[in-house]
Amino acid sequence: MKILIVPRIPEDQAYTYASILAQSLTSDGHEIVVADQKVPSNPPFPPLFHKENPPDMVIIIGGDGTILLSIQRMPVQVPVLGINCGEVGFLADIEPEEIKGFFASVKEKFSFEPRMRISFTVDGQYVGTALNEALIVTDRPAKMLRFHVTIDNVLAESFRADGLIISTPTGSTAYAMSAGGPILDPRIEGFLMVPLAPFMLSNRPHLIHSKRRLSIQLINPKPVKLVLDGQISIPINHEAVIDVYKAEEPALFVITEKNFFIKCNEKLRHL
Repeated sequence: MKILIVPRIPEDQAYTYASILAQSLTSDGHEIVVADQKVPSNPPFPPLFHKENPPDMVIIIGGDGTILLSIQRMPVQVPVLGINCGEVGFLADIEPEEIKGFFASVKEKFSFEPRMRISFTVDGQYVGTALNEALIVTDRPAKMLRFHVTIDNVLAESFRADGLIISTPTGSTAYAMSAGGPILDPRIEGFLMVPLAPFMLSNRPHLIHSKRRLSIQLINPKPVKLVLDGQISIPINHEAVIDVYKAEEPALFVITEKNFFIKCNEKLRHL
């Protein structure tokens, strides 16, 4: 099996572990490449591999941020296996001591499941894709924004808030949950819309089917930015129209024995 190992950047411990893991997997007959740690701290980020020659699997050593950045850097989506070297590490299913047993159980065959991603255009121009969420906020702290939300070309809601999170079900356990959104089964395909500190208590989270057309009109005199997965920050016009739609390529996660709802109990409820 052809495997790319991506260690957390910059983390000497993760890189040392990656070297040890590479030696172990190589001795088991796998073709291993360890990704270069020299990556700029700001976009554009270099691709992890050539689109014409992708690996069979990408093993990511780190926390959720490392996994999100690595998926952003993939020119084509391939199955991902996360090894938790972060804090909560909700997207990472394997602890370092479990990796040997995992490969002993799967041999050359493994299964994976798709995770819906969301893509965004601003005033008709594509700006990027997110696995967890997009955040719309002002550049100026403590200033509210006004949003007009249309669903299938019908004005569904108009409200003021500190910001707005558009999340996938996978991202429902991240920033959206901290902002008061529900935890969603990642197999659901939909857009979770969570206002940040809305002015009116009646402005509640919405779960919108991914086949509906979701559009957000900004009406503000203040500078605004769109932040994708906490990795890419895009300044946008204060009266921009942001269209949200299901990305063509989902992220692919290797299936382990870690049930999603057990992970919720272990990683979130007992912090």
